[in-house]
Amino acid sequence: MSRFLLVGVVQELTDAAAVAGKLARLTGATYPAALLRTAAVFAGGVALAAAVTSALATAVS
Repeated sequence: MSRFLLVGVVQELTDAAAVAGKLARLTGATYPAALLRTAAVFAGGVALAAAVTSALATAVS
């Protein structure tokens, strides 16, 4: 069960990062700037997922 949840979270993070990169390109950002925004969104999502997981683990135990 947890494996499927992890796959779903990673898929959503990837989708959000791709959308951020596409929006950056549509607004005229260069490719390096778009990649930087994509990486920032993905890293922020991973950090948020880690914080939520830690909080839930603390609350459960």
